[in-house]
Amino acid sequence: MDNEQRKVRFVIADDHELVRTGLKVLLESQPGWSVVGEADNGEKALELVKEHEPDIAILDIAMPGELNGPKVRVLILTMHATKDLVREILEAGARGYVMKSDAARDLIKAVETLLEDKLFFTQTISEILLDGFLEKPQPSRAENLLTKREIEIVELLARGKSNKEVATELNISLRTAETHRANIMNKLQLHSVQDLVRYAIRNKMVES
Repeated sequence: MDNEQRKVRFVIADDHELVRTGLKVLLESQPGWSVVGEADNGEKALELVKEHEPDIAILDIAMPGELNGPKVRVLILTMHATKDLVREILEAGARGYVMKSDAARDLIKAVETLLEDKLFFTQTISEILLDGFLEKPQPSRAENLLTKREIEIVELLARGKSNKEVATELNISLRTAETHRANIMNKLQLHSVQDLVRYAIRNKMVES
């Protein structure tokens, strides 16, 4: 079903009422999209997510880990973007990160991307992530650690593909794709999809 025809339910959290109002107007301008809960603090946002089980929670702050369940995708919308904060939020499980200054241009696209179970970062956030990598020691190059097939799988996973989609695209079984992914994470000593995305960007395996 196309996103424009799909019913999508949101919980939004921001401590400024004007921001919440603007978000609601923007989101509900899309057919089938509705805001089912608004919060001005993290505790209330968590209560609303548990009560309504929305498709997406749009938050202006890092939230408790309990918010990152299977039924809600977390999109951070904030004016704050230090390297440490971005890393902390991604490690907490957020699926997208949009600067408020980029919201008019990127918010709808970000939501559509999350609905496809992919990650979304605005250009500002990609640049912050890349700057953070450049400050770290140069990692071993991927081609020295991974097989050609594993490199292909890293590129697909970093673009937001699921194990099933990787299997289909490479014409391999789902079990084989899952085994490759486990081997890749072990070889690169990575622990999450977010780590894999950062690794792929740093090694120029995908465009940031």
